[in-house]
Formats: sequence, C-alpha cells, structure tokens
Amino acid sequence: MKILITGANGMLAKSVRERLKDNELICTDVAELDITNREGVLEYVKDLKPDYIINCAAYTAVDKAEEAGDIVEYINADGPGNLARAAKEVDAVFIHISTDYVFPGDLSLDKAYKEDDQTGPVTVYGKTKLKGEEQVKRETDKYYIFRTAWLYGDGNNFVRTMLKLGADRDELSVVADQHGSPTFADDLANIIGEAIEKKIPYGIYHSTNEGFTTWYDFTKAIFEYTGTICKVNPVTTEEYIDMMKITQAKRPFNSQLSKEKLLSVGIKVPDWEDALKRYLVKEGKM
Repeated sequence: MKILITGANGMLAKSVRERLKDNELICTDVAELDITNREGVLEYVKDLKPDYIINCAAYTAVDKAEEAGDIVEYINADGPGNLARAAKEVDAVFIHISTDYVFPGDLSLDKAYKEDDQTGPVTVYGKTKLKGEEQVKRETDKYYIFRTAWLYGDGNNFVRTMLKLGADRDELSVVADQHGSPTFADDLANIIGEAIEKKIPYGIYHSTNEGFTTWYDFTKAIFEYTGTICKVNPVTTEEYIDMMKITQAKRPFNSQLSKEKLLSVGIKVPDWEDALKRYLVKEGKM
C-alpha cells in the first residue's frame, strides 16, 4: 500500500512510520506539503495517488492557541478538510487524529465520553479540532477519526519532563483533579495499523490506553517504575495556576474516553500502566 503521512517529524508520526514500515510510505512536513494550501494539497495528492492519507499534523500548543490567531484554524480545521477533499478525489481513505478537547470536560467522573456524546469545546484548540472533524466528515465518507488524549512518545512529553524534574528536585506539585488516560504513541499507532489491516467500519473512534488516572497518580507511577526519589504533592488545577503564576487555557477535568466502540470492532487497547512500562523500557529508564 502507498501511504502518505503528514506531520511526519512529530511524536505520533514517528510511531506510525515504524508500525507501517512494510508499506510504501511518503512522509511530509510543512516544507514538502503545506496542508493549509487547498490547491497545493489537491495537486500533490492527485499526483501521488496514495491508498491512505494519515494526518499527524496539528497545532497542539493549547495555551498559545488562545492568542495565536487564524493559524490555529488553518492548521487544525482547514488542513484536515483539504486533505480529506484530496483523499476523496483519488479514492483514498483518510485518517485523522483528534482530541478529547472537543468535549467540555465536565462530565461526571463515573462516566467516560462516547463517540456520539454532545461535543462542546471551551478552548481555541478544542474548537479548531472540532471544526477539523466537521470538515473531514463533510469532504469524504471514507475516513477514520481517532480521538486521543495525554499522548507521549518519542519527543518532548510529560513523562520525560517529570523524569527530568524528579532528578533535579526533592519534591513536585502535580495536578490531581484532572482525569484521563495517558496514551503511548506506539499503542495509538497500532490502533491505526489495525484499523487499516482489519478494514474496520469508517467513523470516529476513541483511542487512548485503557484505564483512567490523574496527572498526580501518573507521575507517582513514573517515579515508582524508574526508582526516582522525589516526593509528589497533589494540588488542584487552581492551586497549580496560582502557584506557578501562569495563564492557562481551560483544562478538561474529565478527559475519560470510552473504548467500547474500538473493542466492538476487535481492537484491544493495552492498559495505561502496561503502556508506561513498555515506554520506559524503550527509553532505557527501566
């Protein structure tokens, strides 16, 4: 199969490239393909004629997005729309990565968001990602949208940051009132690979590791598995913002995504603790 991957130098794209390495991969970043250029995208894709297009490109700086202007919408909304339109022109399947931020994040903690639950983003990042989903659905019928959250892998990420801070400090304060699922990029890449190989029904799928936790408990697990000696103090989001004297885009308190639909099509997702251990082994930290 011929597969076009955009945002090819990003964390997820690296995992996708490894997972799908037995195929013919065409990997692009903005220097090769500007996904915000509608006609340029169409020309490029019509010339290439891929079987699949996997869009890993996104503007993901959640706080900066609040003040960044139109560029966020160009990348997160128009870009996916352009790629989906081009995919339809050549009868390719389009695969797009979305986020838990399309939801308001205020769901009761005894529940997890399902794919057809009411969306309601409260940040610029979330709003533009939802617009991206809408453009994809409008431009093509042959699509997969994988919503994920708390992603980490080969690149700057929460786990590496905590390990660096844990090595330099005696104690840390970490937010304990935001709930979700840490997601190893290799596991999300495997979901994408299985979707292609099993030809699961088109549509939206929630795609994080199984199980739920908080940033605080996630950090405790990181330190426990690596033998890092550093006290971790739980704080609320408000306390953290006051302590750090920062301005943040609103964070969802409930980022829990149900994987029932993914399981129903035969794709099993590993638990987040198992995923963390495998990542730490890969990084040489365990």
